[in-house]
Amino acid sequence: MTDNNRIRKGSLQFYPRVRAKRVIPSVNWKPIKKDEKGFLGFIGYKVGMTSVWAKDNTPNSITKNKRIAIPATIIECPIMKIYSVRFYKENKLIKDILITNNKELKKKVKLSKKELKKDLNSIKNYDNIRVILYSNVKNTSVDKKKPDFLEVGLSGSLEEKLNLIKDRLDKEISVTDVFKKGLVDVRGVTRGFGTGGPVKRFGIALKDHKSEKGRRRPGSLSPWHPARVTFRSSQAGQTGYHNRIVYNNLILDVAKISEKDINKEEGFEHYGKIKNDYLILKGSIPGPKKRGLVITAPMKPNKYQAKKSFEVLELR
Repeated sequence: MTDNNRIRKGSLQFYPRVRAKRVIPSVNWKPIKKDEKGFLGFIGYKVGMTSVWAKDNTPNSITKNKRIAIPATIIECPIMKIYSVRFYKENKLIKDILITNNKELKKKVKLSKKELKKDLNSIKNYDNIRVILYSNVKNTSVDKKKPDFLEVGLSGSLEEKLNLIKDRLDKEISVTDVFKKGLVDVRGVTRGFGTGGPVKRFGIALKDHKSEKGRRRPGSLSPWHPARVTFRSSQAGQTGYHNRIVYNNLILDVAKISEKDINKEEGFEHYGKIKNDYLILKGSIPGPKKRGLVITAPMKPNKYQAKKSFEVLELR
């Protein structure tokens, strides 16, 4: 007989395996830090994967100063604007002030009945400030006109946060203003596959071809006692379309398309041409093309990854 001594199938780290409620996931901004003052996050749209030729500038690397090929993901990041400002006291929202009075935005979004006000100095007795930003997605190749909204945290002291918001009122915010080269975390929703069986969903082994009652199912759901089926049993259910985080993605390049055009003549497959600023990240990112992603400052930066440095030469 074969030896089946192995770890159990299906990581409990990702429970419950349910459909994501939102395409643009919410973020817990508390543990996210940033050295310089500014916004802690941004919305981008996945263009797809490619390979880039890059010069390795990493200290003590065996490929230092050599030209190497790196798998990378391109993310288009249209400009964002401030929609409203939120004031918090002991983690509770005490005031939400609407900043924008954009007529074009009113046509696409039912604006909430918030107080329209721009005198932020009148708000007193608060200990944190965050902003709600909206993306200009209509200027991308994504088939979408309604903008995406995201509550974004700020770094710095209360005075620095307030001054930053005042400086950015009714102004465009570019991804080049938020991120330079370094590490970022990416949150997104994975590709959805609907209802999947336990073999595809958890990777359990197929049973012997002479087994009764099917091969693509677990041999036993549970013991006699306790007389119930636990949630750990591998069963069919929702496969894909889950919220996932990829930590410590290295930014290979961040640039404006007007300054550094990386578009192919025919455009990128299943996406089209990039029309805005963009990020090139090392490695892969969850989700299909045109999926909205949230890029944030790193929650738990890795010192080894942070030392890596590459100079992008060209796309392969």
